[in-house]
Amino acid sequence: MFEQRLRQAMKELQLKQVQVAGLTGKSRGAISQYLSGDRVPPDGVQREMAIALGLEADYFSRRELKPAREAAEEQARARSRGTIRKITVPDAAKILGVDQRTVSKGLQQAVFPWGYAIHTTENRWVYIINADAFERIEGVEL
Repeated sequence: MFEQRLRQAMKELQLKQVQVAGLTGKSRGAISQYLSGDRVPPDGVQREMAIALGLEADYFSRRELKPAREAAEEQARARSRGTIRKITVPDAAKILGVDQRTVSKGLQQAVFPWGYAIHTTENRWVYIINADAFERIEGVEL
């Protein structure tokens, strides 16, 4: 069940194995083993991975499954209410000293390990930048 749900989430969120590895902090080898069904992470790791991908914590374990994109959008809305610290694209761009479009495109192309973009409709993207990961990786305080 985990491997199927991970594949479904990756497909719907348009993520590659290397992107999942970067977002979750797991090795590419571990992600490969999860996808092949050779290994199933413990429940706690599954919860951490779901959260890191912007999904609800129980995404991999619940019986009824919402589409990953819908679950990620709901989670993004919940996070914006203060559950997990995040920063905006303009704030990240200002701190990095780059244009906002550069950050947006980087998130869309999974260049930055501290966030990602979800393509929700033809012309709409949802951007999620984890403030804690941003601080840690970029070496800044927010």
